[in-house]
Amino acid sequence: MTSSSAPVPTVATAKPVRRLGDRAFSTIALAAGLLILVALAAVAVFLVGQSIPALGAKKDQLPVGFTSFFSYAVPLVFGTVWAAVLSLIFAVPLSIGIALFISHYAPRRVARGLGYIIDLLAAVPSVVYGLWGITVLAPFVQPFYTFLGKYFGWIPFFGGTVSATGRTVLTVAVVLAVMILPIVTALCREVFLQTPRLQEEAALALGATRWEMIRMSVLPFGRAGIVSAIMLGLGRALGETLAVALVLSPAVVVSFFVLTTQNPTTIAANIALQFPDSYGISVNILIATGLVLFVLTFVVNALARAIVSRTAVGKGQ
Repeated sequence: MTSSSAPVPTVATAKPVRRLGDRAFSTIALAAGLLILVALAAVAVFLVGQSIPALGAKKDQLPVGFTSFFSYAVPLVFGTVWAAVLSLIFAVPLSIGIALFISHYAPRRVARGLGYIIDLLAAVPSVVYGLWGITVLAPFVQPFYTFLGKYFGWIPFFGGTVSATGRTVLTVAVVLAVMILPIVTALCREVFLQTPRLQEEAALALGATRWEMIRMSVLPFGRAGIVSAIMLGLGRALGETLAVALVLSPAVVVSFFVLTTQNPTTIAANIALQFPDSYGISVNILIATGLVLFVLTFVVNALARAIVSRTAVGKGQ
């Protein structure tokens, strides 16, 4: 037998023709992405350019009691992070609990109505939350603060002289927690609803209770989404301005006391309160603190992306 060694003919493949609508859509999408990068770069260039004079500001150009810009910026960074972390301590467990109730416990009609209410909370302006905090929440919690200071003052956080108005960093943390709660809840709810139905049914078929099913299937599946929701809420808390400025009795200090009159303020609130009366180098100093907040939020977002990517890789996604 003889085998033929005839060459196999090659078939020319034509490139797919892109429609005009596809080309237009891809061009618009590319332009939108580039526009975001250009806007971000423009903000960064503006902040850096306006902050350079503040970095070398002398003692007599800074607010009273500070010798350098960094000695002025550090308490503001502390107050920003401290208030945001306290708000997360209040908001995250409650948000995850509400999200689990909506996605796995509540009847469909109740879940739908509660979901709408939670989503509507995100549409309330921050100034309304601030007014609620200063007129309703602060007087309401002040007796409770007195109780904490009297019987639990030995705990470092509850030490010091208790504020007579209730306008403390703890009150600000509660207001911020209410503000970020709908964001964290909505994202966690959507992540929990994406859990594969087969995994949940398999866990229940093996004899797991509903909570065991959630602990073994739902929460591990939604870990990356929970981290993303927390970081998004943290970014909102870091940049909040009006609510903090209205509620807090501010001071540029580093203090872990949460019930006293002298409270560390945030960068955004300090800029809002000081900018109208500032001029000259004082404006550059405030803009420089804005640059610090810009870098801080960028680092938080980058950290969130890294954590989410590592979690996704660990799950094999």
